[in-house]
Amino acid sequence: MTAPTSPSGSTAPRSGSSSTRAPVAHGSPWTAPRTTALLVLADGTVIEGHGIGATGEAIGEVCFNTAMTGYEEILTDPSYAGQIITFTFPHIGNVGTNDEDLEVSNLAASSGVRGCVLREAITEPSNYRASRHLDAWLKARGIIGITGVDTRALTARIRETGMPNAVIVHAPDGTFDTGRLKTDAAAWPGLEGMDLVPDVTSAQRYDWTETVWQWPDGFGELEAPRYHVVAIDYGLKRNILRCLATAGCKVTVVPARTSAEDILAMEPDGIFLSNGPGDPAATGDYAVPEIAKLVDSGKPIFGICLGHQMLALALGARTVKMHQGHHGANHPVKDHTTDKVEITSMNHGFAVDRDSLPDTVEETHISLFDGSNCGIALKDRPVFSVQYHPEASPGPQDSHYLFRRFVETIAATKG
Repeated sequence: MTAPTSPSGSTAPRSGSSSTRAPVAHGSPWTAPRTTALLVLADGTVIEGHGIGATGEAIGEVCFNTAMTGYEEILTDPSYAGQIITFTFPHIGNVGTNDEDLEVSNLAASSGVRGCVLREAITEPSNYRASRHLDAWLKARGIIGITGVDTRALTARIRETGMPNAVIVHAPDGTFDTGRLKTDAAAWPGLEGMDLVPDVTSAQRYDWTETVWQWPDGFGELEAPRYHVVAIDYGLKRNILRCLATAGCKVTVVPARTSAEDILAMEPDGIFLSNGPGDPAATGDYAVPEIAKLVDSGKPIFGICLGHQMLALALGARTVKMHQGHHGANHPVKDHTTDKVEITSMNHGFAVDRDSLPDTVEETHISLFDGSNCGIALKDRPVFSVQYHPEASPGPQDSHYLFRRFVETIAATKG
């Protein structure tokens, strides 16, 4: 596999020398800016560009996201902990950032994402909601970025060879120890076997009643909750909480290591298993036994993403690492319970092995891209989960019905 190429077709430099020019981005001046950032892959490939955001270096797994909107939500999605995001859409940052579109909880240790890779330089923000330039926002959040990269070539490389481990580094003086960076990238063990939930889970219990954003009023407030849901935070996104609140649920969020006994002592009407990062089998060492106890309690349970994967583990299935993962806002999924197809938002690098599902579990959803499992339900209990993100942040709202389905399940259980 050759190194990514510039728009003119020339090969992106493999040298780490600060005197080597970065590829010229389409629409940029003919004189390329000095190289101030590198993306160094585990196989030794060095991709040069111009640094944005925080300075320093970070190591992680490189994935790509095909969404055309919602970069702020993506960059604050805790499920991206340990990963460097390549945006396939070239114009990222043009609408700036604001304080309302963050997905990470204020009580989480960090947002988790290690870095971002962009095609074009960031223009000045052009949106009435913008309060900060993306470059300044990245600096404030400690996220390293690189621009001027042929992201289409990098994406094609990932599709062919899988998601590589890499080091992303931003040095304004253009000085890099390329040999050490190659060694570090090659030595990083990767996400398999890695429990990243402690980096992103909330540190304490809290309640949530904020509802989804509506024009022109913004976020609302749940005034008369019908049900009480306990949400286990493995890296919970805010808009999931808002969707639960909009569906009539007061939510109590608890840290990832909260015991089943403590959760059931709160007398919830339903239990939610959140999204999150890392290897579900690794987090499952402590989470899966508690989830199994919650299933045995007979309470309605709804899981998303990592919560879906660990629920499957608790029911006796297996999970596997994916070749390139699913990251984007245009993934078609078929719901076997309705025979309808919905366009969904996805972000996961592990999946439930459909062939390992026990007879007590029904496969409810599948990906129409690759046929992988995207949903399960227990045949004899009010328990179900999906692999994708029905909260649509960012993404289409086709799957909002799942929050209504959860509430209907609670109502039916309560009689």
